Amino acid sequence: MFYNGTRMTKRIGYRDWRWLALWWLHFFLLWSTIDGQTRYSIPEELKQGSLVGNLAKDLGLGLSEIFDRKLRVASEAGEQYFSVDAGKGELVVNDRIDREALCGQSTSCVLPLQVVVENPLQSHRIEVEIRDINDNAPSFLTQEINLKIPESVGPGRRFPLENAEDPDVGSNSLKTYTLSKNDHFSLKFKDTKSGKAVPELVLEKPLDRETNAFHQLLLTALDGGAPVTSGTCKITITVLDNNDNFPVFSENEYKVVLKENITTGTFLVKLTATDADDGLNGEVRYSFGSRTPDSVLSTFAINVETGEIILKGPLDYESNKYYLIDITAKDRGVPEMEGHSRVQLDIEDINDNAPEIVLTSDPSPVPEDARSGTVVALISARDLDSGENGKVTLHLSKSSPFTLKPSYSNNYELITSGPLDRERSSEYNIEIKATDSGSPPLSSKKIIPVTITDVNDNHPVFTQRNYNVYLKENGIPGSILYSVSASDLDFGENAKVSYSILDSKVQDVSVSSYVYINSDNGSIYSMHSFDYEKLKVFQIQVQAKDQGSPSLSSNATVHVFILDQNDNAPAVIYPSSAAMGSLSHQRMPRSAKAGHLVTKVTAVDSDSGHNAWISYRLAEATDASLFTVNLYTGEVRTKRAVSEQDDSSQRLLIEIKDDGEPIQSSTVTVSIILEDGLHEPISDLRHKAAEPSKKTGRITLYLILSLASVSVLSLVTFLTLTVKCIRNSRSSTTCCMRRTDSDDYKNPNRNLQIQLNTDGPIKYVEVLGGDMLSQSQSFRSCMSPMSEYSDFTLIKPSSTTDFKEVISVLDASLPDSTWTFESQQVSRKQQIFSEMC
Repeated sequence: MFYNGTRMTKRIGYRDWRWLALWWLHFFLLWSTIDGQTRYSIPEELKQGSLVGNLAKDLGLGLSEIFDRKLRVASEAGEQYFSVDAGKGELVVNDRIDREALCGQSTSCVLPLQVVVENPLQSHRIEVEIRDINDNAPSFLTQEINLKIPESVGPGRRFPLENAEDPDVGSNSLKTYTLSKNDHFSLKFKDTKSGKAVPELVLEKPLDRETNAFHQLLLTALDGGAPVTSGTCKITITVLDNNDNFPVFSENEYKVVLKENITTGTFLVKLTATDADDGLNGEVRYSFGSRTPDSVLSTFAINVETGEIILKGPLDYESNKYYLIDITAKDRGVPEMEGHSRVQLDIEDINDNAPEIVLTSDPSPVPEDARSGTVVALISARDLDSGENGKVTLHLSKSSPFTLKPSYSNNYELITSGPLDRERSSEYNIEIKATDSGSPPLSSKKIIPVTITDVNDNHPVFTQRNYNVYLKENGIPGSILYSVSASDLDFGENAKVSYSILDSKVQDVSVSSYVYINSDNGSIYSMHSFDYEKLKVFQIQVQAKDQGSPSLSSNATVHVFILDQNDNAPAVIYPSSAAMGSLSHQRMPRSAKAGHLVTKVTAVDSDSGHNAWISYRLAEATDASLFTVNLYTGEVRTKRAVSEQDDSSQRLLIEIKDDGEPIQSSTVTVSIILEDGLHEPISDLRHKAAEPSKKTGRITLYLILSLASVSVLSLVTFLTLTVKCIRNSRSSTTCCMRRTDSDDYKNPNRNLQIQLNTDGPIKYVEVLGGDMLSQSQSFRSCMSPMSEYSDFTLIKPSSTTDFKEVISVLDASLPDSTWTFESQQVSRKQQIFSEMC
C-alpha cells in the first residue's frame, strides 16, 4: 500500500506538469483543410472555454456575420462538446472531452462537426481530432492473482497471467510488463491472434514446498507515456504436493463466429481438455476464468461437466463486436491441477437497426418566389449497423418541388427544385425515406414541414369587369349606389384591398364631384341628387389596389344609368301668350262650320317614355257643346256650326296631362271672340291667287316657271330625304323624324331652334334641340299640304327648355290666327316611332 501511494503521488505531480504543457500547446494548434474540410487538432481533457481555433477567420466570415447569420455548431456525436464565442468567432471547448469514452481503443479519434449559418442557409463540415494524452495508467482487473503449482512441476512450465488494460492509445498505451526480482520465476510474453501480448509466468527453478510453500511476486504494467505510468498486480503462488499432470486443452485458443441475432440457448462451442492422470486426478471440470467480467457471465454459460458453451443472453454487435473468454479446466486431484485456454467469439453484424434521419437545422420558411436551389434545411442520416448494413440512401417523394443534394458523408441539403406557389400550396409536408443496403433492407421515414411565405404576385380581381347600375333620378344624396368587390389570392397585407375612383370627367366636371367610394368595402355613394333631364348616363372607373410592396391593382368600370321619373309637368309652347302665363285670345268667324279649326294647343314634356306622352282635355268651357279638343293633337275645333244665339265671347280651360305616375298636368286658358264678316286669311289668299291681274300675265308666266323649277328641286330634295329616312328607320311613311346625336357630353347648354322654310304654304319645319347635359338633337318633320290649312308636327325635345325663344320664333313667322301647330302626338304610335328614330 505504501508503494502504491508513493506512485500515485508521483503521478499527480506529472499530471500537473502535463496540464501546464497542454495549456501552452493549445495556443499553437494546427489546423488543415482536407478535401474542402477544416480540421483542428486538440488534446483531450482541455478545460471548458479552451480555444480550439478561430472558426470565423477559417471560414472567411466577419465578426458581424457571426451574430447576424446565427453561426452555430452541431455535433454529429450527439453531445455538444464545442461552442462558438460570438464575440471573437472562436471555437472553444464546451464540455469535458474524454477520448477513451468517445473512441475507445481506436487509433484515430475525430469528432465531425457541422457549422450552420443562415441568411443564406449554408453548412460547413469541420473535424476536430482528439489527441490522446497519457491520462490513464495501466490497470489489472484484479489486484491479486493466486496460483497453485505442484512442487513436481519442472522448470520451463508456463503459467498465463492476467492482461493489464490501458484505455490510452499509441505511445501512451500499454507497452511492457516487469516482474519483481525472485529466484524461481521469470516473465515472458505470448503473442495472440488479437495482437496483444499475454504475460506468462515461467518457472525457472524447481519448487520445494517444504523449503518455501508460498512465493509473493509483483507484476507491473508500464505504458509508453511521458512520464510513464504503471499499474501493479500481486501474485501469490502456493506450492502443492504432487498431482503430476495438468488438464490439457485440445487447442490453446478457440475461435467462433456468431451472428448477433441468434437466439438464447444456442450451443456455441464444445471445449475439450484431457488429463493423463487416473481416477480423480484425471476427472476434468470446466469453468470461466476467475477474472471473467460480468458482461461475459451474463451473456454466456459453460457446462461444468461437458465444456459446452451456450448463449445465455442477447448479442448486440453495436455494443460488443467480439468476446475474449478465459477458460479453466481443473482436475479433482489433490492438489488439483488446472489447464488454461481462451475462446474468441466474433460477433457478425446483421441488419437489425433501421436508418435514422436527423434534422441538423430546422427548415426555414421559403418565399414563394425563391429561386430553384434555395437551401431549406440540412439533413443527415445514420445507421448503427456496419458495412453494407450501415450504408444509407435517402429518397424524396417526387410530388413536391424539393430535392435532396448530397453535401458530404451522409449529410444532405434539402433544396427547392421547381417553382413555388403559395396560393396553390402554403405548406408542404415533405416525406423523406431512408433505406439501408442490408438484406433485407430496413427503412424509416420522417416528415419535414416546410412553410411557403407569401409574396405579392396576384392582382386584385373584381367579380365583374363591368357593372351596370340603374339609378332613379331625384334620389337622396349620400345614398349607396352600388358595392363593388375584388378579391386577392395573396395573404396578409398582400391580400388587403383598398378601393378608389380614378379621376375622369363627366360633362367637364370631375367624377369625384358626383360620387365617392368607401376605400374599405367598395361601396359607392352619391354626392347629390341626379336629374335625368340633365344627365342620363356616366361611367366610374374603380381601382382595387392591394397593400403589397410593390402594390398591384386592377380596374373595373361602373356604368350608371339614370332612370327617368315623372317630375316635369307638360309645358305649353303654343299659343305663345298662354305659354307665358297670360290669356290667349283667338278670333273666329260666326260663319264657321262644324269641324272648324279654331286653334291648336301644343305642349312638350321634358321627361321621357310614358312620362312624356301628352293628352289634351277640355276641362271647362263657356259652351261645352260648341267646342271639342282632340285628345292627342290638341286641336280645338267646333262641334257644330256657330249660331246667332252663341255668346260672342267664349272661354275654354284646356287641361294637359302626361302619362306618368303620378300624373303631372298643366292648364291653358283660351279666349275665343266670335265676329261677323271675318274671313279666313288662307281662303282670301287663295281667292286672290285665283284672280290674277291681266297686267301681270308675263310675270305670272315667270312665276310659274320659277315655281316649276323650285318644285322639281323640292321633289328631288324630298326623294333624297325619303331614301335616307327609309334607310335609317326602315319605314315607308310619308312623315319621318330624324335625330342626330352629337358627341357624348360635348354640349352642356341646351337650345331649341325652329327653322321655318316657306314657299307659299309651309313645306317643312325643323326643330333643333340640345340637351344641357346630354346630347344635341335635331328633329325634322316632313309634311305634305293639308286640305284647308298647312301644319307641322313639333317633336318633343329631350328636356325642359325656355320656350320663350321658340314662341318668339313662331310669333315672328306666323300670326296667331293664321298658323297652328299639330300636337306632339297624333297618336301614341307616332310618339314611339319618333323615339325609335
